[in-house]
Amino acid sequence: MGNAAADRIAERFAGLRAEGRAGFVTFVTAGDPDFETSLAIVKGLPAAGADLIELGMPFSDPMADGPAIQASSQRALKAGGSLKRTLELVGAFRDGDDGTPVVLMGYYNPIYIYGVERFIDDALAAGVDGLIVVDLPPEEDEELCLPALEAGLHFIRLATPTTDEKRLPKVLTNTSGFIYFVSITGITGTKSVDSEAVAGAVSRLRESTELPIAVGFGIKTPEQAAAIARVADAAVVGSALVNRIAEGADASGEAKAGLVASVLECARELAEGVRNARLDAPAAGDRRLSSAKGS
Repeated sequence: MGNAAADRIAERFAGLRAEGRAGFVTFVTAGDPDFETSLAIVKGLPAAGADLIELGMPFSDPMADGPAIQASSQRALKAGGSLKRTLELVGAFRDGDDGTPVVLMGYYNPIYIYGVERFIDDALAAGVDGLIVVDLPPEEDEELCLPALEAGLHFIRLATPTTDEKRLPKVLTNTSGFIYFVSITGITGTKSVDSEAVAGAVSRLRESTELPIAVGFGIKTPEQAAAIARVADAAVVGSALVNRIAEGADASGEAKAGLVASVLECARELAEGVRNARLDAPAAGDRRLSSAKGS
């Protein structure tokens, strides 16, 4: 990880540890419902409490995503969204924010079509810090992971409730930035998180890695975000924000007045849950937290 910009992720998690709190990670699809509205949302997220931003790369077949995020990709694509426009959005965001880490999340097909070498160069130039590519397993690291790491982009891997002790070392190989623990089985936005199960899973993960652990999928309310923030290094929320975008768009998918403000208000409420989680954590949560390596 020789690229200076890629250190934003490490610096942000170091700062969170110094503050004694978990991070709040937001997910929205780039270009949803259109480029300008999406840019306004992304620019407003840090002030609303986002510590890291995940940007979905719009794709026509997002197989791991539920209906809400699938629909967000369709809105973005309909409005002219593409991987090139996603990188332009990151660059426009960077014009006013050089500190908030930005991670691109999505599928390999658009990157492959764009060209791996060109994509890595353009992503770094735009100010991207890391990648989550959900359909590239460790066995395919030579495709993108290793070139990205060599260039200075973090490559963040997913672990799931079905990742067993035999598979986990492979998942952790060449992983950097943080681990993204998928708290539920299935697609995004369809189930609610079980915080007790997550606590146990995070504890087991900490035995195998010193990387920060972010938990996502199934976190829909400030209370759920707070429960995760007591045991993990970050809580990731996507569908709740994407749903607010959908609610603020008309039948043709165009933004109505007040959409940006509504999304950012939702983000503020979730961020407050995360930021206050450890101040009023119950005793059991405190014990799990203090015993977790690296917290």
